[in-house]
Amino acid sequence: MRYRVFTVLVIGALFWALTAGGLSAATQTQDFAGVPVTGIVTMIDLGSKSCIPCKLMSGTLVKLKREYRGRADIIFIDVHKNREQAYRFGIRAIPTQIFFDAEGEEVYRHIGFMAEADIVAQLTKMGVEGQGKQR
Repeated sequence: MRYRVFTVLVIGALFWALTAGGLSAATQTQDFAGVPVTGIVTMIDLGSKSCIPCKLMSGTLVKLKREYRGRADIIFIDVHKNREQAYRFGIRAIPTQIFFDAEGEEVYRHIGFMAEADIVAQLTKMGVEGQGKQR
């Protein structure tokens, strides 16, 4: 009996954690209608704030967002808080990075941790110059 109660409590806690503390999805979603951003190269990182590889990438994404401001848009979407975006972009595993050209067409997709050098290389391949290399 004690194990059944424990199992029910653990399952309940997991459910509560996965549904962001019991809040409805409507109270946590953001508007991503303008993503990808047209007119500029866009990289979307779809992950979760609780995912370890996603956490490892977060500092890099903040740095690159600042470094590429005005030349590329770097966007993080938490798929646990914005589940409809996972369906919209066909996400099967997190983190997933999707690169879009200035017309909003998907150019490249990567699943898993992506190192800063690899992100920069992809942006460069798409014609985006890094910091200090502006035209």
